[in-house]
Amino acid sequence: MEHAPAWLVNSLIYLGAAVLVVPLSKALGLGSIIGYLAAGIAIGPWGLGLVTNVEDILHFAEFGVVLMLFLVGLELEPKRLWNLRRPIFGWGSGQVLACAAVLFLAGWAGGASWRVALVAALGLALSSTAIALQVFGERNLLRTASGQAGFSILLFQDVAAIPILALLPVLAVGSVTGSAITGLDRALETLKIVAVIGGIVLGGRLALRPLLRWIARSNTPEIFTAASLLLVVAIAALMQFIGLSMALGAFLAGVLLAESEYRRELETDIEPFKGLLLGLFFIAVGMSIDFGVLLRQPGLMVMVVIGFMLFKFVVIYAIAKVMGLPYQERPVFTLLLAQGGEFAFVVFQAAGPEVLPPGVASFLIGAVALSMLVSPLLLVVIDKWILPHYSAHHVVTMEEISEQQDAKVVICGFGRYGQIVGRMLGSQGMQVTVLDHDPDTIESLRAFGFRVFYGDATRLDLLRTAGAGTAKVLVVAVDDIEQSLAIVDLAREHFPDAKIVARARNVGHLYQLLDRNVEYVERELFESSLRSARSVLEVLGWPAHEARQAAMRFRVRNIQLMREIYPHYKDRAKVIAVAKEGRQQFQEQISRERAERKERAGRDWDRLEEERIEEEQIP
Repeated sequence: MEHAPAWLVNSLIYLGAAVLVVPLSKALGLGSIIGYLAAGIAIGPWGLGLVTNVEDILHFAEFGVVLMLFLVGLELEPKRLWNLRRPIFGWGSGQVLACAAVLFLAGWAGGASWRVALVAALGLALSSTAIALQVFGERNLLRTASGQAGFSILLFQDVAAIPILALLPVLAVGSVTGSAITGLDRALETLKIVAVIGGIVLGGRLALRPLLRWIARSNTPEIFTAASLLLVVAIAALMQFIGLSMALGAFLAGVLLAESEYRRELETDIEPFKGLLLGLFFIAVGMSIDFGVLLRQPGLMVMVVIGFMLFKFVVIYAIAKVMGLPYQERPVFTLLLAQGGEFAFVVFQAAGPEVLPPGVASFLIGAVALSMLVSPLLLVVIDKWILPHYSAHHVVTMEEISEQQDAKVVICGFGRYGQIVGRMLGSQGMQVTVLDHDPDTIESLRAFGFRVFYGDATRLDLLRTAGAGTAKVLVVAVDDIEQSLAIVDLAREHFPDAKIVARARNVGHLYQLLDRNVEYVERELFESSLRSARSVLEVLGWPAHEARQAAMRFRVRNIQLMREIYPHYKDRAKVIAVAKEGRQQFQEQISRERAERKERAGRDWDRLEEERIEEEQIP
C-alpha cells in the first residue's frame, strides 16, 4: 500500500484495531474503553508502530468529547441546568480546589518547586469527562444522585480548565509571554469571551431554530445531518478561537437546543459520529502512553499514579459522603473522578518549559494516560469484589413481618405493577397486606401511608403470617419469574382456597402459570400496548369507536391464539405453525370485514344520492 493515501491507510489501521480488540475486551468482561485503549497501545509507537503522529490524532479525536458534551447538553433544558447551579459551582469547585490543594502539598513536600507542584496539582485534579460520562451512560446512572453529582463536577472542571490555562502565562515569571500581558489585554480578552458567549446564547435563541426549520423543510436528510455537524464544529471553532473549551461551547449549544423540536433528530444524526470519535479518542490516548518514561522510572511512575489517584479517591469519597450519595453508588462515583482527565494533557502541554520542564511534562502526561488505562480495570475489580461486599455491609436492615395479618387480599411484590393494584383496591376502601423484600421501596412507600411489610414471599412462614391462609385473593406481582412461580407453587400446595391473580412478564411466563392452573393472569404490557395502538389509529383519522372495536377484536383473537398455542408451547415447530395459521386467519377475517364495511359504505352513499335526486325532482 505504498501509494495509498494516508487517510485510507490510517482508517484501515484504526477501524481494524477497534473491530478486532474491542469485541474481545467486551467478551472478557473488561468493557469497551479498555478495548479501545488496548487497541491504541497495540498500533502505537510502543506497540506495532503502525501509527506515529499521535499528537495530530489526539487533537482530532478530542472532537468526540465535544460531540458527547453537545449531546449531554441536549438532554438538559435551561431550567434543569439552572437547578444544578449549586452542585456545579458548589461541589464542583470544592472537588477541584480540595484535590488541587492536597496534590499541591504532596508535590511540594516531595521536593518539587512550588510552580511545578501547582501546575501538576491543577492538571491532576481534573478528571476524564469522556470515560466518566461513558461509564455513567452505559450503567444508566446519569439520572441517579451520583450521576447528577458527577456530571455537575465534570462540567465545572471543563469551566475550570479556562482559568487554569489563563494562569499558566502568569506563572512563567520573566518570560516574554508573562511580561507582555497587561491589564488592558486581560480586560479586552474577558470582554471578548463575554461577547462571544452572549452571542451564542442570543443566536441560539433567535437564529438556530428558524435556521434548522428552514433546513428541515428541504426534506434532505443528509443536509440536516451536515447542518448538525456544522453547528457543533462552528461553535467549537469559535470557542477555540477565543481560547475557551470547545467542549464547553458545544455543551452550551446543546442546552440552547434542548427545548427545540429538532432535539431528537439532532441526537440521532450526531450519535454515530460521537461513538466513533470517542472510540478514536480512547485509541489515541492508548497510543500517547510513553512507555519509555515508564521504563526509565517505573517505580516513580507507579508511585505517582497510585499516589495522586489515592489522594483524589480519599478527597472525593469524603465529598460524596458529605453530599449524601447512596452507599452503593459511592465507589464507582469516586473512582471515575479519581482518574486523570483529557484536559490535563492540554494543561501540561500548554505550560511550556518556563513553568514545566519537558521531561516533567512528559512524565505527568504518561501518568494521566496510565490512570485512564487502569481505571476501567479497577472498575471491573470494584464490580466483582468490592460492590457485593460493600452493599452487604451497608444494606438497610428491616424486621420481617411478625404480627399475624388478616386482610382478604395479599399482594406479593409492590413494584410498578403491584402498586397500581394496591392503590386501586385501597381507593375502594379494601384492606390489603403487602409483602416486598426491597428495603428502599418499603421505606419510600411507608412514607406515603402504604401498609407494606418486609419479607420474602417465597417463604412459607412469612406467607402464613401475612394471612395467606385466610385471604380470598393472593396477587403475585413480583418481577422475577422464578420467584413468581415459586410463590404460586407454595400457594397451590398450602393455600388451595385462595384465588391467585398473577402478573405474567411474557408469553412463556403466561404458559408456565397456566400449567399451574392459574385462572386470572394478565400480561403486564398487553393492555397498555393495545391502548397505544388505539391511539395510533385515532391519530391516523379512525373514528374512536372503530379504533376501539379493532383493538377489542385483536385482543380477543390474541387471547384465543394464546390458548390454541398453549397445548403445544413446548414444541417450537408446532407453535410456529399454529401462530402462522392463526395470524393468517385473523388477517383474512379483517380483510373480509374491511371489504364489507366498504361495500356498506358504498350502498349508503348510493342510497343518499338517490334520495337527493328524488328531492330535486319534486316540484
